[in-house]
Amino acid sequence: QVQLVESGGGLVQAGGSLRLSCAASLRTFSSYTMGWFRQAPGKEREFVAAISRRGGITYYADSVKGRFTISRDNAKNTVYLQMNSLKPEDTAVYYCAKGPSRDYVTRTRYEYDYWGQGTQVTVSS
Repeated sequence: QVQLVESGGGLVQAGGSLRLSCAASLRTFSSYTMGWFRQAPGKEREFVAAISRRGGITYYADSVKGRFTISRDNAKNTVYLQMNSLKPEDTAVYYCAKGPSRDYVTRTRYEYDYWGQGTQVTVSS
């Protein structure tokens, strides 16, 4: 049973920063691409960022490129999302997800098979 538990969400003013964490109960964590997605009210869940198994390849949505950084610590079975220069349009529930066991990154939702419960990020203007 794979469990992904996100933390670190909250309320922040525009221009501020948050760091999300996702702890995975997965013995072979380092074998999988990991990703972050988000879903705003009334909108589809959208890709935010992905990182390859050893962290050497990262991939970002255009809307967050240059502001967000995805990273991972395989010794701690944890993936992170550092979010800087936050904007009100970043407000959403953020989900981490387990991706394929291949050394590439993908933004395609169906390639992620386990999801966390989500953490709320609210950015006030």
